[in-house]
Amino acid sequence: MSEGCYFEDLSVGQKASFGKTITEADIVLFAAVTGDTNPMHLNEEYAKGSIFGERIAHGMLAAGLITKVMGTQLPGPGTIYMSQSLRFRKPVRIGDTVTATVEITALNAEKHRATLRTVCTVKGEPVLEGEALVAVPSRMALAKAAE
Repeated sequence: MSEGCYFEDLSVGQKASFGKTITEADIVLFAAVTGDTNPMHLNEEYAKGSIFGERIAHGMLAAGLITKVMGTQLPGPGTIYMSQSLRFRKPVRIGDTVTATVEITALNAEKHRATLRTVCTVKGEPVLEGEALVAVPSRMALAKAAE
């Protein structure tokens, strides 16, 4: 693998992060891809009357940054999502820099699975928190498959 880890390389406590500033284009493209055209995200006049007083990013747009970390950094290429829980804590606004972090909290050697704490922050404050279960490529499994 070019980046990332095999299951055998993982240990509880390992962390990786990625940060991205959310732009107008990100929100418009996310709405186009998902079909989520909720006016909270796209209509300034509508959003002014909301509890936030302005447009906010889709919650799943911020959550999507977690997949970037898992699929390219930790564990890395070949990682497969099994499940994800999410608790949305605060809104993400246009111009906010969201930092997604994953931390390994448990490992299941028999099934080559990792449990990950997932959190996205803006200015150090959590905007979403959760837990993921992922399947991770294993050197042993690949070697057995090659036999």
